[in-house]
Amino acid sequence: MSQQTSTRPAFRTSTKATSAQKRAPWILLAPFLALFLLTFIIPIISALFQSFTTVDREGLFGEDGVVGRFAGFDNYAIALQDSGFVASIGRMLLFGIVQVPVMIIACTILALLLESASARWPGFFRAIYFMPYGVPGVIATILWSFLYVPGLSPIVSLLQSMGLQPDFLGANSVLWSIANIVTWTYTGYNMLIIVAQLKSIPGEVYEAAKMDGAGPFQVAWRIQIPLIAPALVLTTVFSIIGTLQLFAEPQILSTVAPAIDTEYTPNYAAYTNAFAFNEYGVASAQAVIIALAAFILSFAFLALTNRAPKDERDRRKRAKRDGREARAALQTRAAAGRTVTTQAAPSLQTGSGPDHGTTVTKGADA
Repeated sequence: MSQQTSTRPAFRTSTKATSAQKRAPWILLAPFLALFLLTFIIPIISALFQSFTTVDREGLFGEDGVVGRFAGFDNYAIALQDSGFVASIGRMLLFGIVQVPVMIIACTILALLLESASARWPGFFRAIYFMPYGVPGVIATILWSFLYVPGLSPIVSLLQSMGLQPDFLGANSVLWSIANIVTWTYTGYNMLIIVAQLKSIPGEVYEAAKMDGAGPFQVAWRIQIPLIAPALVLTTVFSIIGTLQLFAEPQILSTVAPAIDTEYTPNYAAYTNAFAFNEYGVASAQAVIIALAAFILSFAFLALTNRAPKDERDRRKRAKRDGREARAALQTRAAAGRTVTTQAAPSLQTGSGPDHGTTVTKGADA
């Protein structure tokens, strides 16, 4: 008795449905891609193009004509020969070396305290610490300027009553006054990033640590800080980039601090060249140099923090050395085999071997 097998009809996907499914993601991404292209890609390309051009003006104010031409790397040479611009980059490197670690340590400590088991009202204090980030940078700088200016600042008046003569806007201290503003503004923002990373740690990890007898400090040092390393790296990279982009704080403080000139920071120098001297080519070159400096510093920091542990690096070195030795041994063995084959080939061709002579004799007797 033959068995009849029933086959179910195969479903075919419509070509129109497939093409519509392929178009759907691009349609949904189109608004973002358009804004990204208009506000990010095109300005970068325009700045790069403008950094290689210059404008020649005829007359005192260009009243006799303005002609644009290709300048090559002349704008970059002018930017790098500007002692004020180079000094501003060095000033921001010093600023970042001091301010960034202080801010990262402060926001890490705040995050660990707020996420500790004994913390009270953590939501309230998170909002309080984050609140300075909600104040625009210009407003924050104006508020702090009143606390720095003698005669207006209650802090200066209090210190003067104690026999001290603080000068928050002096040539040697104004940089750290700016660092104080930046730290006050962004510590709460970075703290929230670290808090979000802390909340992703499973509770079983803390329970296992408590069962092993770990105290609060050991939990923080041996468990929490290693597990929030990605958040620390992210906040540090953001801070490095933000350091080279410092602009609003020195510009506002320059009205009350004579020590701040128009080239106090790299961004301020580019702004001055563009909108005070109409040197858009030089300003674009300075902007490109700032971007390259931020990229190099961020890449170097990421390469440094993403290095494998020492034992892992040693294991990789041993593996590479063993691999080279194995390849060298195989090449030596192959070369020896080719030498033996080359030496044996002439004897086979001339018939001088004993086996060859015996074979010939047997053939004659036959």
